[in-house]
Amino acid sequence: MAPQAQLLEIIIDGDEKRVLVSSLSTMVWGWVTDFFTYETTKSVVVKSWSVGIINRIVQVLIIAYFVGWVFIHEKAYQVSDTGIESSVMTKVKGFGYHQNRLMDVADYVFPQQGAAVFCIMTKLIITENQFQGKCREHGKRYSCDTDDNCERHLGSILTNGKITGVCLHGDNKSKGQCEVAGWCPVENDSIEIEPMVDVENFTIFIKNSIRFPLFNITRGNFPSNMTSDDIKRCKYNPDTNPFCPIFAVGDILKYTGQNVASLAKQGGEVGINIEWKCNLDLDIEYCVPKYSFTRLDAPFAKNAVSKGFNFRFAKYFKMQNGTEYRTLHKAFAIRFDVMVTGKAGKFNTIPTLINLVAAFTSIGLGTVLCDLILLNFLKGADQYKAKKFEEVSEAQIEAQMEAEASLAASPSSQMSIKEGMKRSCDSGAHSLATADQSV
Repeated sequence: MAPQAQLLEIIIDGDEKRVLVSSLSTMVWGWVTDFFTYETTKSVVVKSWSVGIINRIVQVLIIAYFVGWVFIHEKAYQVSDTGIESSVMTKVKGFGYHQNRLMDVADYVFPQQGAAVFCIMTKLIITENQFQGKCREHGKRYSCDTDDNCERHLGSILTNGKITGVCLHGDNKSKGQCEVAGWCPVENDSIEIEPMVDVENFTIFIKNSIRFPLFNITRGNFPSNMTSDDIKRCKYNPDTNPFCPIFAVGDILKYTGQNVASLAKQGGEVGINIEWKCNLDLDIEYCVPKYSFTRLDAPFAKNAVSKGFNFRFAKYFKMQNGTEYRTLHKAFAIRFDVMVTGKAGKFNTIPTLINLVAAFTSIGLGTVLCDLILLNFLKGADQYKAKKFEEVSEAQIEAQMEAEASLAASPSSQMSIKEGMKRSCDSGAHSLATADQSV
């Protein structure tokens, strides 16, 4: 090959490489400039009184909800601790008469350790001198004529002992009673006994200490300025003395809508709730308990079965010959459950920012509602759609691409692009007045 031809080929190859490198660099630079660009939505201003009023009302309601409920009432700007640690100690005082017998705390309070759950006895049925053996069961349900009548009760757990299947007849009696093996004589809990009504004058002392581990805050239910003389003289009242830790049983029942006469006969369950709701952004002295009372067994108060509350316990003795016997007690009582709940909150940046973002985002719901109205219910909905949405067909896209290619081939020839296909540099907003809408 001639030297001139080789030189021409090298020049041509060099030009192609330069063009390729130039195209590649242009493409990379285009990616970079496209990445570091900012895009914003195009606004359409609709001058309509009805839509504008709806938009502002929705925005005001959303703002009022977040300010009033979320931030002020729920204190969503705080981080909260609901894992309260609590300790409760109780003590009951008072004297009452039951079956001509003076009862003190050791007689009517169970258990005696002063726990958060305790019972105050109101009625007691005592069955004395029970020995192990066999005897007649009590009740019409266990009356019999033959052993066959008793065999149908074999394995029953509702009796005072284990049914043997034998029908015991008394002297000169045609009707008998089924025999049981167990503690004899069996209990007769159908006898009528007057309850101890003095229970309404008893007092309950509650000592409660709590801790919020997240904030390491410890509090007690006594006011810091309360003295021992104050405790001896005070009695809880929700209006005049809401922080006194001494409660009259009669007052507690009154707060639950009950009275001693309605509970003393069959017993019942009463809840004493101590609620700690502490705003730690304020002084710690404002972190105080709030007491409330409720009857826990209210759903069963009118039931035909399982009314009230009762339990049994026995005291055991031995005779000189070693024979064991016992005294059985069936106690009807008012059971008190002291329940402690609490929540403490303190300002924190993270929940504040999260709820602020949620509030600003929710304000956009007004725009969504107004768009639904404009696009579906107004007479000028078609005009609004034309301004808000721009439809592009494949033919338009191909024409635009051909125009851009023509422009790239001949940069100085701007006139080769049709007027309707030129790029728009309009970054403003369309203003759509009510007068522009079709009626």
